[in-house]
Amino acid sequence: MTVRFRRLLAATTALTFALILLGVYTGAVGAGLTCAGRWPFCDGWLGLFPANWMSFIEWFHRFVAMITGFLILGSTVGAWRGSYSKRVKYATGIALAVLPVQVLLGANTIFNFGAVAQVLHHAAALTILTALVAGTAWAYTDTGTDAESVRTETSAPASADD
Repeated sequence: MTVRFRRLLAATTALTFALILLGVYTGAVGAGLTCAGRWPFCDGWLGLFPANWMSFIEWFHRFVAMITGFLILGSTVGAWRGSYSKRVKYATGIALAVLPVQVLLGANTIFNFGAVAQVLHHAAALTILTALVAGTAWAYTDTGTDAESVRTETSAPASADD
């Protein structure tokens, strides 16, 4: 595995964790309520720029979520294009597959602010984080090749020069 990919995956995992903390704060202060059910817009100029501190918190959470989403996409593409183990590929694939569900559940927290909406949104976030933590751990412990190719390489007959 390349150091560059490992660092990308570790940064994606760390930012996902930071986003969850930011999301807990955003939900705890009720910042999504400033959007008054106008998702994906909010209050402020044209519904796109924050009008007050609470809408800034909501927009900042969305901005960090967008960056995190692109990093998850990039990590998944990098894992599947590289010669990384299947478990790293599947872990990043699971994170990417749950991502659109997470976005829709985030919108739901604005329309239906309550315990059920919050729990579902955070459960999806923790699913993504768990997949990324597993993928990152495996990326740092794997040799960089699939088990099948390792078996093929080690079972090759010895050359006559040996």
